[in-house]
Amino acid sequence: MSRLILLDSGPLGMVTNPKATGITLDCQLWLKSLLRQGEKFAIPEIADYEVRRELLRAGLLRSLHRLDNLKQTLEYIPIQTDTMLLAARLWAEARQTGQPTADDKALDGDVILSAQARILCDDTTEVIVATTNVAHLSRFITALDWQSIE
Repeated sequence: MSRLILLDSGPLGMVTNPKATGITLDCQLWLKSLLRQGEKFAIPEIADYEVRRELLRAGLLRSLHRLDNLKQTLEYIPIQTDTMLLAARLWAEARQTGQPTADDKALDGDVILSAQARILCDDTTEVIVATTNVAHLSRFITALDWQSIE
């Protein structure tokens, strides 16, 4: 079975930082190491959106350039209609069980990301979301702190 690692916005933001030190640098080295080992990574469109909007707001052009380059290197997973239909169902189920992952008026990127991961997962592909937000995502899909993925 192959493994596909989706980058959530936390790790994605760290790997686009051109002035990486500390944990940010560790994240960049982690990604490079796993890529050298043959791991497959993908950028979900919702994570790109969450990171990109903040980079644009802050005027971080070098980081934006790195994000664009990374999209050319790693697989990019666009949002499709089936993703949004599943995300709406996950959003409703989370609220019906009293476990929302965001405010009722929020877009809730976590359920969109979770829907993308579920759709990509099949008998031949294990999908893991590399994140800094395990609590919300793990309600729906396999999500691990990026540092624990080897």
